[in-house]
Amino acid sequence: MVWSQWVLDRVIILMVGVAYLFIWVQVTLSHYRQNFHNKFMWGPVILALVISFVSIMSTLLNSKGWYTITHICFWLGVIQGLIGFLFHIKGVRKRVGGLALRNFLTGPPVMMPLLFSIISIFGLTAIYGG
Repeated sequence: MVWSQWVLDRVIILMVGVAYLFIWVQVTLSHYRQNFHNKFMWGPVILALVISFVSIMSTLLNSKGWYTITHICFWLGVIQGLIGFLFHIKGVRKRVGGLALRNFLTGPPVMMPLLFSIISIFGLTAIYGG
């Protein structure tokens, strides 16, 4: 493997895969802490691991088929993040006082699902820009 021959989009997709591995750890710990009380909490846990694996494999194998799967997974990541954002806003709103600042500080992290989407958008930028 000669790194100097890698194009920028391939390196970005690899880094997105590594980022999703870290996101997987955080999402798993956060949702485990809440005892996965909603079945939809499993979505980002499973998808983050899948996106990480597929992204890393597509860069290491440099295959058109893997890039196609990666492309699909990144779009699923965008959708998953937006759905998670809605669930987190709903979780904040359920707390006593509704959408008060203190509930944003102590409730579900509203920005985390958006980060999930943004990382996928970063990967899609590499795919479409490359």
